[in-house]
Amino acid sequence: MLSRLFAPKVKVSAHCDLPCGVYDPAQARIEAESVKAVQEKFQANEDPHFRARATVIKEQRAELAKHHVSVLWSDYFKPPHFEKYPELHQLVNDALKALSAAKASTDPATGQKALDYIAQIDKIFWETKKA
Repeated sequence: MLSRLFAPKVKVSAHCDLPCGVYDPAQARIEAESVKAVQEKFQANEDPHFRARATVIKEQRAELAKHHVSVLWSDYFKPPHFEKYPELHQLVNDALKALSAAKASTDPATGQKALDYIAQIDKIFWETKKA
């Protein structure tokens, strides 16, 4: 009896978890830009306390960027996107691996590599929004 009382009256479906407009690769890009900026500041400063704080911030921002890329992959991109862009799975994996590398490194080149992958995801994302 309770199951009938709480059963949904109307079934709905959506492309995303919520109406489109809540997903944007810009979130991942902004965090990845922070990672690279911190890596650059780390290289320019010899103070061990500054470097310790910079390392913590860089690692947090890299995790946030990974989260945003993962959310795009798991919640936004759907089978038709993967059919149209067969490289998307590998691209997301490469972006996540690059962000992990940037998290573990103080070399700004690793941050830039992550940004490059995110830019490719961004391009595909906006192409899917046009469709």
